[in-house]
Amino acid sequence: MFAILFVFCAIGYFRYDLAKAAYPLAAPANKPPSWQYPLGTDSQGRELYAVIVAGTFLTLRIGVTAGLIGLATGTVLGFIAAYFRGWVDVIIKSLVDILLTIPGLMVLIIIASATKQAMSITLLALIIASLAWMGPTRSIRAQVLSLRERPFLQAARLSGMNSIEIIFLELMPNLLPYLAASLVGSVTGGIFASIGLEAFGLGAMREPTLGMTIYWVIYYSALLKGMWWWALAPVSVIIIIFVGLFSLGAGLDELANPRTRRVL
Repeated sequence: MFAILFVFCAIGYFRYDLAKAAYPLAAPANKPPSWQYPLGTDSQGRELYAVIVAGTFLTLRIGVTAGLIGLATGTVLGFIAAYFRGWVDVIIKSLVDILLTIPGLMVLIIIASATKQAMSITLLALIIASLAWMGPTRSIRAQVLSLRERPFLQAARLSGMNSIEIIFLELMPNLLPYLAASLVGSVTGGIFASIGLEAFGLGAMREPTLGMTIYWVIYYSALLKGMWWWALAPVSVIIIIFVGLFSLGAGLDELANPRTRRVL
C-alpha cells in the first residue's frame, strides 16, 4: 500500500510545482480527469493531483508530529508511574482515568474553535498531541508493571544498577517492539483526528491537507454537482493510508506480542 502511495506522490512531486499547483487559481476550475489534469481540478482552480500529493505530506506530518509527541509524553509518564509507584503512580493514574472519561473529540473541537484564526499545521498537530498522551500512558504503565518484577530486573538491581540504568538498559530494549506498534497506533489516531477536525472546517484553511480537501468537497457540494472526482481522490488516498498503517501496526503488534504470532 505504502509503495503505491510513494510512487504516486513521487510522480506528482517531480511533475508539479506544489507551491503553486496545489493552491487556488493554478488551473481552470471544475475540470474532470483528463490527460492534462489526471485527477481533474476543483472549484478553486487547483490541480487535484498536486493537492493530493501536497495534502498527503501535510496530513502525514500532522499525524507523525502528534503521534511522536503523544507517545513520548505517554512513555515518560507511564515509566514514572509504573517504576516508582507510590503517590506518583496514584496521581498519574487518577489523572489519566479522569481525562479519559471526557469526550476527546469534543475537547479538540473546542480548542480548535478557540484557536481557529491562528490555526496552522504545527498548531493543529500540537492540539491533537495535547490529548494523545493518555492512551500511551496507560498502556506503557501496564507493560512496565508486567516487566517490573521479572527475574532479569531483580538481577539488575542486585548487580548494583541504578533506576536510570535499569530503565534504559533493561526495560527500554524489551519494550521497543511494543513502542513501535504504539507509535503506528498514535500516528493513525493523529491522522484520524486531524481529518475529522478539518472536515468540520477547523483546520488550517489555506493548506491543502486531505482533511481540508474533504471540507471543500462538502462546502462546494461537489457530489451534488456531479464532481465525483473531487471526492474520490482524497478519500482513496485516506483509505490507502489507513489500510497501510493498519497492516503495519498489525505486523508490529504480532512481533511485540508473542501470543499473537502465527504458528509456522
